[in-house]
Amino acid sequence: MRLVQIDAPEPGVECFGKAASRALAELVPAGTRVELEDDSGLDPRDRFGRLLRYVYADKRNLNVLLVERGSAAPYFFRNAHGRYARELLAAAGRAVEGRRGLWGECPGAHLNPRRSLDSGPP
Repeated sequence: MRLVQIDAPEPGVECFGKAASRALAELVPAGTRVELEDDSGLDPRDRFGRLLRYVYADKRNLNVLLVERGSAAPYFFRNAHGRYARELLAAAGRAVEGRRGLWGECPGAHLNPRRSLDSGPP
């Protein structure tokens, strides 16, 4: 399963990758009950067969929350804007402006929702 419409830095490969992984683990520790929401306007699976979903824990949309905290960025594959595109873009704007997470730690990171995130080397 993959969180749809967002991209996070890869741990050990990109700047802020380990911190982004920790951020998700803190939001959903092992055993946390989550709800998955699909988006009929988007592909249901990625090219590897993984489900693409919005993930909720405690009624919070983790896709948007991770972007707002600067642990991920919006990524609109093939420029397809899903049901939460506006929220994701607004959250990214707040994170960039506040230099939260990767936006404060990774000088090479640039917000471009049409491309997968490149936050630079670790």
